[in-house]
Amino acid sequence: MPSTDKSIKRQLRDYLAANRPAAITEAVWHQLLLNLAPVSESYLRDLLRATGLPFDQPYAGVRQHTFEELEQSLRDVLQVYQEALSTGQRDRARYCRRQVIAAKDRAKWLAVTPRSTPEKRTEKEEMAQWMLVWLENPEVFPAWVEARKQSYPSGSLNSPPTGRLGA
Repeated sequence: MPSTDKSIKRQLRDYLAANRPAAITEAVWHQLLLNLAPVSESYLRDLLRATGLPFDQPYAGVRQHTFEELEQSLRDVLQVYQEALSTGQRDRARYCRRQVIAAKDRAKWLAVTPRSTPEKRTEKEEMAQWMLVWLENPEVFPAWVEARKQSYPSGSLNSPPTGRLGA
């Protein structure tokens, strides 16, 4: 039973010091969720990323600070998703989709919040489109994203095309 008089950060530090996991695996992830309950997955994920430990997908979530990070995250989640489907692990496949949906919702929110700059809004709108393609047809995503990157001005991921998906 977790101690309620310690902060989540402190409890996490104590767990990592006592158990010294080499990576954040599925087993470690579930143990932490149980030990630190109630803790949000996003908060736990942020704390664990700060440790620098390797982080297995889909528990690492979808990173979207840059287009490169987003692409790699979506490709990694796709691999886990396809493995889960091929081995009949429907709950794991659903979990993968939920991670992409949550990231897409976050990108959409960042695209409309008044605090975002026009450049950040454009970037997050484009990122949300990438995740929508992944959600609509995950198997097509790798080929689609390669074609999409070719449509960027000067080949830079930092300058997303101004047109919609069909542009």
